[in-house]
Amino acid sequence: MGKRRSRSQSQLLNTLTKKQKKHLRDFGEEHPFYDRVSRKEAKPQICQLSESSDSSDSESESESESEQVSGYHKLLATLKNVSEEEEEDEEEEKEEDSIVDDAEMNDEGGGSDVSVEEEMAAESAESPDNVPLSADPEGKEDGEGPPGTSQASPEEFTDAKHESLFSLETNFLEGESGDNSSLKASQGRPSKAKKPYPVSPASHRLLTTPVTKWQSCGQDVPMAGFDGFLLSQVQFLSQCLDPFLQHVNKELKEKEIQAVATNPKTTHELKWPILGQLVFSSKFQKLETFKPPKDIDLKSLHLQKPLESAWTKTNSHFLSGPQKSSSPFTPLQKELFLIMNSYRDLFYPESTALKNGEEIRHVYCLHVINHVLKANAQVLGNNSRRRSQKFGVGDDDDFRDQGLTRPKVLIVVPFREAALRVVQLFISLLEGDSKKKIIVSNKKRFQGEYGSDPEERPPNLKRPEDYEAVFVGNIDDHFRIGVAILQRSIRLYAPFYSSDILIASPLGLRTIIGGEGEKKRDFDFLSSIELLIIDQADIYLMQNWEHVLHLMNHMNLLPLDSHGVDFSRVRMWSLNNWSKYYRQTLLFGALQDAQINSVFNKYCVNMQGQVAVRNVPMTGSISHVLVQLPHVFQRMEAENLASVIDARFNFFVNKILPQYRDAVMSHTLIYIPSYFDFVRLRNYFKKEELNFTHICEYTQKSGISRARHFFLQGEKQFLLFTERFHFYKRYTIKGIRNLIFYELPTYPHFYSEICNMLRATNRGEEATWTCTVLYSKYDAQRLAAVVGVERAAQMLRSKKNVHLFITGEK
Repeated sequence: MGKRRSRSQSQLLNTLTKKQKKHLRDFGEEHPFYDRVSRKEAKPQICQLSESSDSSDSESESESESEQVSGYHKLLATLKNVSEEEEEDEEEEKEEDSIVDDAEMNDEGGGSDVSVEEEMAAESAESPDNVPLSADPEGKEDGEGPPGTSQASPEEFTDAKHESLFSLETNFLEGESGDNSSLKASQGRPSKAKKPYPVSPASHRLLTTPVTKWQSCGQDVPMAGFDGFLLSQVQFLSQCLDPFLQHVNKELKEKEIQAVATNPKTTHELKWPILGQLVFSSKFQKLETFKPPKDIDLKSLHLQKPLESAWTKTNSHFLSGPQKSSSPFTPLQKELFLIMNSYRDLFYPESTALKNGEEIRHVYCLHVINHVLKANAQVLGNNSRRRSQKFGVGDDDDFRDQGLTRPKVLIVVPFREAALRVVQLFISLLEGDSKKKIIVSNKKRFQGEYGSDPEERPPNLKRPEDYEAVFVGNIDDHFRIGVAILQRSIRLYAPFYSSDILIASPLGLRTIIGGEGEKKRDFDFLSSIELLIIDQADIYLMQNWEHVLHLMNHMNLLPLDSHGVDFSRVRMWSLNNWSKYYRQTLLFGALQDAQINSVFNKYCVNMQGQVAVRNVPMTGSISHVLVQLPHVFQRMEAENLASVIDARFNFFVNKILPQYRDAVMSHTLIYIPSYFDFVRLRNYFKKEELNFTHICEYTQKSGISRARHFFLQGEKQFLLFTERFHFYKRYTIKGIRNLIFYELPTYPHFYSEICNMLRATNRGEEATWTCTVLYSKYDAQRLAAVVGVERAAQMLRSKKNVHLFITGEK
C-alpha cells in the first residue's frame, strides 16, 4: 500500500506547474477563497511530497499512515527537521534554487487548482526544523542551518555577510554620524568615523546613569564633569523627556504588580477634534490624560535624525494645500501619533482599507522604525562604552538595555500585500532625502514572493469598492518574515531570533507556535515584544479568530531556552516576567465588535494606560437600503451571554420558521453570520426534510452555481447563506423575496447590501417582500450600527418587536 500511495502521489506532483510546486513547498496552502474563473477545480486529495521532490526528511510509516487526521492538523503537528544529509546534497540544492528562480521569472501556470488538503499535506511533509528560527520554510537558503552543517557549495545562497552586519553583539556605535561606519569597522574595512572624545570616569558615570535615577530632570546638571563634550544641559534634559526612555527605564514595584489583579479600572472620557470620543483607562493607580496641541514640531516628538526629513517626504501625498507647509501630519495622523508616542495602548475601530487604512499604516510604521532605531542605538552605544578601556565600568545595571530575545516589534497583518506595503514604508523612511540607497538584503526574493501579478486577477471581476480595497494584490494569508534593521540597512528573511521586527499573519504564527502537547513548537521569540500592532483586526473575524486568541495567550511568556542572551544586559522588568506591563498594543479595525473589544480589555495591561475610540453611530446602515422594504426586528430573550446561541436557535425554530413553511413564502434567504450556526441549521433542515439549498465558504463553485439556479427558479424554497461567503465572494443572489437575518451582520454595510439584492430581479413582486431580523440585548453594538444609536436604545428599552418601513432612496 505504501508503494502504491507514493506512486500516485508522485504522479500527482508531476502534473503540477513549477509555481504550484513552489507554493506547496513554501506555504502549504493557498488562500482558500481565491476566485477561480476559468479553471476546473481539482478533486480534493491528500498527498505528501516524495523525498526527491523536496528537501525534507521522509516521514515515518506511523506518521504517513494517519490518514484520518485532517490536513490542517497535520500542518500544525508535523513540522519536520531538515536532515544534514539533504543539506549537504549539492545537486538537490541547485535544482531547488532553479525551480524557485524559474517560477519567479516565468510565473507560468496558477496555484489555484491545488486543493487545500494537498497543500497542507505538502507543508506538513516539508516544513523544516528551523522554521521557527528563520521564519522561512527553506531556512537553509539563508545559511541558517543547524550548527555544524557543511555548506553544499560556494554557489549556494548564504547570508553570512548580512548575519554579521546586522548582529547587535558585534557592532558598536562610534561617533554621532549615524552612518554605517561602525558596521564597516566590524567587517574589517577602514572606518571614517570620528574617534570618541576622551571622557573621564566620573563623566561617563553621569552619562550612563539610567534616566530613572534622574527623576527630577529640571535639576542642575554638573557640566564640569563633561570635559567640554558630549551633552549640554539642554540635550541631557531633552533625553530625560524622551517618551521611549521614560517608558523602558521606568521601574515598577512588586506591590504595584500585585495590585493590578484587584485594582478596579479607572476611566476618564475626553473628546478630541478628529478622533472624537476617547476613553482613557488604567488599572494602575495613576491615570494621566492629555489633549492634543494645536501645532506640533517634529523635534518635540523625539524622532531619530533620519526620520525627521524622511517622514515629510514619505507622507507628502497625504498632505495638500496649506496643510502641507504647516504640519507634516494629517489631523488624524497627528492625534494617532501623539497617543502612540506616549506608549499607551490604542484601539481605533474606524480604520478602513478604502478610506484611511494607508494613512494609518504610514503613521504606525513611523512609530515602529523610531522605536527600533532608538532601542538599537541604545544597545550599540552601550557596546561601545563597555568596549572602551579609557574608564572603568563598575555597575552592570547601567547597561541593561534589551530583552530576553531580540524581536521587539510584532506586526500582524492579514495578507501578503499588507506585509509588502509595510516593508516598502520601512525602506522609504530609512532612505529619506538621502541620494544614497540603503542596503536591503534579499529584496528581489521578497518582491517575488510578496508581490502580485496583475494578469492573475480575472479582468471581468466586478466587486464593490471596499472589496477591491481589501483584496488588492497578493491575498495569501499564510506567511511570516523577520526583518532586522541597523542604522541605514535592512535585512529581510532574517532568522526570528536575529530580527528586530516580525511581520506575519495569524495563520503563519499559529503554525510556528503550535498547540499544547506538540513536539515541534516555538514561541520564545514572542517573549520580549515591546510593540504589538494588529492591523485590520476585523478581517481576522472572517479568517479564524482562534488564531488571534492563541497568539495573545503566548505573548510575553518567559522563554524556554536562553538563546545565547547576555543576562547582564537584560532589563530587570523583563527578567521579572513583567514584559506584558511594558508592551504597547496598537489595535486597528473597521468596526466595533465584542470579540475585538474583549482582546483589548483582557490582554492590554500596559502600565501607561489604554486609549479606546468609542464613537457611536448616529445613523445606521439601514439608511442605505434602496428598496421599499418592511423591516421587522424580532426581539428574543436570553438569560445570559452563554445562552444566547441556544436561545436564538429555539426562537427561530419555534417562532420564525413556522411562518415561512408555507409554499407561498418561497424564495427565502436566511443570512447566517456564524458558521457553527449554519451547520446547526443545515442539520435541522435535513432532519425536517425541508426544501432547501445552502451556500457557505467551503462550497465548491459547481455547488454554488446549482444552489443559485435552484433558488432563482423556485425549485428550492430556502437558501442558507453564510456571511463569510459573502465577505470573500460578494456574489449577487437573485430571486430573493423574503429575507431573514438569523443574526445581525458583523459588518454593518452588509445589511444594506443584502437588502438591496432584492431589486436584482424586478418582476413586480415588491408588495410581497419581507425582511425579518433576530436580535437580543447582547447585540447592542451591531444593532446600533444598523439602525443608529438612538433607535437602538429605544428598541432595547421597549422589549417589543419593532416594525420599520424603508421607502428607499433614489
